[in-house]
Amino acid sequence: MPYPPPRPHSRSPRKSRLLAVVLAAVLAGVLLQAPLTPVRAAVRDVLPMTITNNSGRTGQVHLYVVGVNLGTGRLGYGDEAGTFTPWPAGSIPPSPAPDVSISGPANGAAKTIRIPRGLSGRVYFSIGEKISFFLTPDGLVQPAPWNPSDPNHDVVFDWSEFTFNADGLWLNSSQVDMFSIPHSVAVTNGAGATTRTGVLVPNGRERIFNAVQGQAGDWTSLVTTRADGLRLRVLSPAKGIDAGVFGSTYLDGYIGSAWDAYRTRTLTVVPFQHEPQKRFSGRTDAAGVMHFTDGTGAVVASFQKPTTKDVFGCDGRLHAPNDHVVGPIARTLCAALHRSTLGHLDTQPTYDAGQFYTREVTNHYSRIVHANMADGRAYGFPFDDVGGFESLVHDGSPASAAIGLTPW
Repeated sequence: MPYPPPRPHSRSPRKSRLLAVVLAAVLAGVLLQAPLTPVRAAVRDVLPMTITNNSGRTGQVHLYVVGVNLGTGRLGYGDEAGTFTPWPAGSIPPSPAPDVSISGPANGAAKTIRIPRGLSGRVYFSIGEKISFFLTPDGLVQPAPWNPSDPNHDVVFDWSEFTFNADGLWLNSSQVDMFSIPHSVAVTNGAGATTRTGVLVPNGRERIFNAVQGQAGDWTSLVTTRADGLRLRVLSPAKGIDAGVFGSTYLDGYIGSAWDAYRTRTLTVVPFQHEPQKRFSGRTDAAGVMHFTDGTGAVVASFQKPTTKDVFGCDGRLHAPNDHVVGPIARTLCAALHRSTLGHLDTQPTYDAGQFYTREVTNHYSRIVHANMADGRAYGFPFDDVGGFESLVHDGSPASAAIGLTPW
């Protein structure tokens, strides 16, 4: 199959949903809870973020802070001091972006940069070589190493995602597209308490690569190995499909059986843990469309049977808009299909991780990544936060943040 062209910068489905939740929380606080909310410390204009390099690698670390200014909608980058600058206009075909890399810490050292408030995006880090970015007239073309012709295909790099605004910091490690450089994320509050996630078990990187490579079927093709023998990354199955190395019908049989299960049974979706009374009932009709009704019996959402690609990308027929009904149901369905619980557990989501990935046909990539996290938390697919299993830290008034490149 032809390889897809580079894509302009855009937030992932998970990031878009997170931003919507943040904005909804702001409105709820202003309109409903403001009189009862205690005064808290104002969020600073720039947030110190310390990058610690305990990777054990000897190559130069290069850092990049890229994202969207939430106030203006402009795409741009942050420098070491926390100043945001919009990208210059690019061209078609995309033109090389300016080199905005920040020199990172040597192995065993640390470096503190600053993140400007009002920015949502990514902190990229590469080891050895710099990352190549490109510009279109209206966007940033980010690395797509699942495309063999991408100039970053042989570069060792990874990233964390963040949103830093007036309501605080959200920072997560991400394996939604791929896994390469083991790294943790952390936030420290004003009282000095630190919350950290994303730490692998000992020898976790090798364990992940070995387990994916040893999984029968197309899974072994998700591992990218450089000519010098270095295993660069493991692609997610979604990106494996894009690259033409993973079967685009892998989940089809399971999806069909799960969809058919609700021709004779009712699926109950309770998308908000804090609102157990808000529930939706799903049944599949003769045409294969799953319809959901609310407590009044009104149909509020309908989904055609998704494809394997729809499920792995949590998009297409499972596209989740930023609303309070269709989106939450869609992401619940997508998470249940990734974890192979749909069709077996008739109330979703489930909060028992012991029920996840127990079937032969499942998202083994996400299963393996979660199994090698010290706290079991990861972003193995776009809506891995359903049920609270994501590798995310948050604080409303952060004093500092950190990303740690951990040993491999």
